[in-house]
Amino acid sequence: MTSSAESTTEVLAGLVERVTFHSQESGFCVLRVKARGHRDLVTTVGHAAMISAGEWITASGVWINDRNHGLQFKAHFLKTHEPSTVEGIEKYLGSGMIRGIGPVYAKRLVKAFGKDVFDIIEAAPERLREVTGIGPMRAAKITAGWADQKVIREIMVFLHQHGVGTARAVRIFKTYGTDAVQVMSENPYRLAKDIRGIGFRTADLIAEKLGIEKTAMIRVRAGISFALSEAMGDGHCGLPRAELIGLAGKLLEVERRLIDSALQEELAEETVTADRVGDADCIFLTGLYLAERGIAAHVKRIDAGALPWPEIDADKALPWIEQKTGLTLAASQAEAIRLALRSKLTVITGGPGVGKTTIVNSILRILAAKGVKLLLCAPTGRAAKRMTEATSMEAKTIHRLLEFDPKAFGFKRNEENPLDCDLLVVDESSMVDVLLMQSLLKAVPSTAALLIVGDIDQLPSVGPGQVLADIIGSGAVPVVRLTEVFRQAAQSKIITTAHAINAGRLPDLGKPDGEADFYFVPAADPEQAVPRIVELVAKRIPQRFGFDPIKDIQVLCPMNRGGVGARSLNIELQAALNPAGEKKVERFGWTFAPGDKVMQIENDYDKDV
Repeated sequence: MTSSAESTTEVLAGLVERVTFHSQESGFCVLRVKARGHRDLVTTVGHAAMISAGEWITASGVWINDRNHGLQFKAHFLKTHEPSTVEGIEKYLGSGMIRGIGPVYAKRLVKAFGKDVFDIIEAAPERLREVTGIGPMRAAKITAGWADQKVIREIMVFLHQHGVGTARAVRIFKTYGTDAVQVMSENPYRLAKDIRGIGFRTADLIAEKLGIEKTAMIRVRAGISFALSEAMGDGHCGLPRAELIGLAGKLLEVERRLIDSALQEELAEETVTADRVGDADCIFLTGLYLAERGIAAHVKRIDAGALPWPEIDADKALPWIEQKTGLTLAASQAEAIRLALRSKLTVITGGPGVGKTTIVNSILRILAAKGVKLLLCAPTGRAAKRMTEATSMEAKTIHRLLEFDPKAFGFKRNEENPLDCDLLVVDESSMVDVLLMQSLLKAVPSTAALLIVGDIDQLPSVGPGQVLADIIGSGAVPVVRLTEVFRQAAQSKIITTAHAINAGRLPDLGKPDGEADFYFVPAADPEQAVPRIVELVAKRIPQRFGFDPIKDIQVLCPMNRGGVGARSLNIELQAALNPAGEKKVERFGWTFAPGDKVMQIENDYDKDV
């Protein structure tokens, strides 16, 4: 972790004494630099396509105080130069950056040619054979290695000249290699499609520097995809055609006829796909359109197969599970279990307190007793942990279950390498978006059953789509809708309030009789709300319930910005609970005394209410 008390941008120049770390994939590097104006070596972190000891660097960035490694220079922009001193040249050549040269030959080359060694390698490579031990093969290796370095350096210079920061320049080079300059010159908007972390706005700025006109077809076409991507950020998989054209027009500031032409080209190349939804002609990003169709196909495929376990007599299984758990199942719960035991694909949905966990537990214990291979998963770490605690069986996040590979940015589990199970249970499925659900269903073998559990009244997934609601709405699979709130859960005002809101009724917001788990404190506006929240956290809740305001109380809010957003509340709560004083240090944008603990405000949607 680092302090966010970053100073204004500064420039650092110096000789790379040592490359402590360099990632070939991302270009991230940690350097020890002999910098101008600094007596000691400076630890510098940044990004470079290639970096070697002996090179001269120019970097712009900020100083940070790393919690583990101390003071560092964080370079937002880092440019490398060929070394110009004899010492630097020898260090550079001996680093192994150029094939055919190690420390021994580096010393011999510098001794023979001094500062002219780079000119000799490039302009008169035949003279390399004047050095003892360098024959035609080694000379050819050295010449080829130097040529590679030169190409990389020229590409990085080109990218820097056109406003591309170092980290992005490295990603561009790693993606396109020696074709990077050609790709950017011909169509910089490819960057937004091909490289994660580079969007339309960045590509548009680069295109402007390259002199590409606002009305260029490559720009208008890219803008259409970007408009759909923006809609995806709002949860949509597509947009009505008229709405998309209007959005693209505002974004691109070009004539309607150009947008119509660009849309036809995008449709012809199948970058986007047209389909009719209800009465509306809609346009989808083809990847999302295929993902939605893929989910439907996989649901049909999984549901069509035979049950992976022998027929189970529910009349015997239900009394057995009641005896094992000590619970008496309600009629609705028993019927849900019967349905799940005889169905290849089942959905169980309902709000908080309706017994979803009891039903899932019962199904799992019955099937485990029959030797059925079970896998449990949920979309978030918290949901998976809660599922593990509730079932006493290991539950994984979907990403971990599918064995996410960060290098390939994909999953190792898929149709060719399916999950090894007879039943897969997916909890908190309302949070699973279209792309993740498609990846998960791909990995479910046709021989396995699937149990989907979730509450459609929760907020939908952050990503595009509303998969759980659509699967339920399709009518294609058996669905158990639980509505009965059980006695223990009915004692919770949180749960009864949630069900009242879902049913369209105004909940009871009055002061409860005695202690309760839900209290409503009204506030007319942020100016009134903030001091009330601070008072609740700092005084009223600790006094009433004996909670420690820092260790035991968590504040949840649905946004980062605004008067009652996480950022504003963090500042106000810090001032009340951990005010600045003597002998305090600033870290992570906060001020701490030694031994202080921090209350974390989360932007958290992973709740029933």
